[in-house]
Amino acid sequence: MTPDRDQALALLIDRLTNEQRAGRTVDIEAEAQAHPELADELRELWAVAQFAQMARVPPPDSTVAILTDAPPTPFPHADSTTNIPTTLPRHFGDFELLAEIGRGGMGVVYKARQKSLNRIVALKMVREAQLATDEDRARFRTEAESAAKLKHPNIVTVYEVGTVGGQAYLCMEFVDGPTLAEKIRDGGPLPPRQAAQLVAVIARAIEHAHSLGIIHRDLKPSNILLGTNDRGRLKDDGKTSPVAETDSGLLRGLSAFQPKVSDFGLAKRIDNTESLTRTGAVVGTPSYMAPEQAAGRKDLTPAADVYALGAILYELLTGRPPFQAAHPVDTLLLVLEQEPVPPRDLNPTVDRELEMICLKCLQKPVELRYPTAGELAADLEAYAAGQPVAAAPSGLRFFLARVFRETHHADILENWGKLWMWHSVMILLLCFLTQLMSWSGLTHHVWYMSVWSVGLVTWGVVLWQLRKAAGPVLFVERQVAHAWAAGVCASISMFWIEWLIPLPALTLSPAVAVAAGMVMVFKAGILSGRFYIWAGANFVAAVIMPLVPEINVLLFGAVSALSFFIPGLKYYRQRQARAA
Repeated sequence: MTPDRDQALALLIDRLTNEQRAGRTVDIEAEAQAHPELADELRELWAVAQFAQMARVPPPDSTVAILTDAPPTPFPHADSTTNIPTTLPRHFGDFELLAEIGRGGMGVVYKARQKSLNRIVALKMVREAQLATDEDRARFRTEAESAAKLKHPNIVTVYEVGTVGGQAYLCMEFVDGPTLAEKIRDGGPLPPRQAAQLVAVIARAIEHAHSLGIIHRDLKPSNILLGTNDRGRLKDDGKTSPVAETDSGLLRGLSAFQPKVSDFGLAKRIDNTESLTRTGAVVGTPSYMAPEQAAGRKDLTPAADVYALGAILYELLTGRPPFQAAHPVDTLLLVLEQEPVPPRDLNPTVDRELEMICLKCLQKPVELRYPTAGELAADLEAYAAGQPVAAAPSGLRFFLARVFRETHHADILENWGKLWMWHSVMILLLCFLTQLMSWSGLTHHVWYMSVWSVGLVTWGVVLWQLRKAAGPVLFVERQVAHAWAAGVCASISMFWIEWLIPLPALTLSPAVAVAAGMVMVFKAGILSGRFYIWAGANFVAAVIMPLVPEINVLLFGAVSALSFFIPGLKYYRQRQARAA
């Protein structure tokens, strides 16, 4: 990147950051279209800037929400920056604000009395309304109206949405009870069957939201309120669920409470992009985020909520979330890269069937989780009733899906799609030239040492410069490049070893295929398990090459070229489709 290009990009990022801090909307896609020559670098650096902003949020279990209305959390002192007077009680339109019960990055929630109906409600409104744009208020209202559509006994009811003096508010059901997080903190893990029953009820509520096209995106124990339960826990069809029918001794202190899902402040429509957050922002609470949500992907599905339900179940069983670190960014990295400790390792009283259900929810590939929250609820209800569950992995299919899955680094392959296709052509040409030299009777090692040393080193330098010219190079790309360079060094060293032993030229050529296979194994571990297939192809080629000495180098060239061309074509098309 040229100095002028660097300066232009730095000035653009600085301007957008200042606009963000001033509370104005930043549309990164519009900026990318306005500066097409900087589009790729702008998107990547803006993502880094968002993570940097997120890194300033200290509590590890707080909600991460870039440019969004964060869910309320307990806060003992009033904030002097809010435009709502701090003296309570006070009047606000048809409401009398009695006490502040929670607040977050932009939102504050009050216990209030609605005067016209003489009832106690929860009133949520935007803090610092003077900094909110018309678009912010419109998004707030759109999301509030979406939440108001949810009518379910286990979802906090939104009674009305309105404004008073330009201040938007949500009037919601007041739940006079602790949160599930407080219950876990005070009482520790729940008995396994009780945990299953409780999450089954919550999953049924989330299934209802999904049926109306709404994804919660921030499910966690602190967003599950435990209200007084006078009717028992109900299924969607109005029948009593296994939770209400279970022995009351097993339910302990929770038998008097009915779980209610709250805080749809980060909710998103499944069928459109309306949201309080910007596309590509990382939103949610790190310990309960699905990997695709932690990666900032915009195409979230109900599977993200299924993952969060699994994380809640995990915490109910073990007393801790599946991933937790001292800092939110570290937690996100754990979510993206690590597997959770099996619940039975932390709590031996957990049954294998329930552990299987929990870990199925926490699978990183979306396709390995429960397809719907309803199917999760059905399995949990079956377990609670002592019936067989459907969570058992399907043997070979489950094993292969895990082996060949992509890691969260796989997105960087889009940067290499076209380059790998060119690389495959160069490999094929180099191997074809080498085979021609062999057919021509050239036997001196210097010829082959020169062709491979000069050819591979020169092409490697050109390939790397082309990649650098396309935008910033990530650390993981440097790791993969080092593995490829190791393979190149091994290939060139083969000719030197043949000369020093001495052996006839190309005697050790199968070792080149072995080195190429090892590079593919490395790529499979870091990028995508599908490279194991190409590693196997190179190893098989290494075994066959001694049997066909007349075409052995050409055979390796064909296999190696395909192992770069086919993945390159896949990710090149993926990038083109994303750009479109």
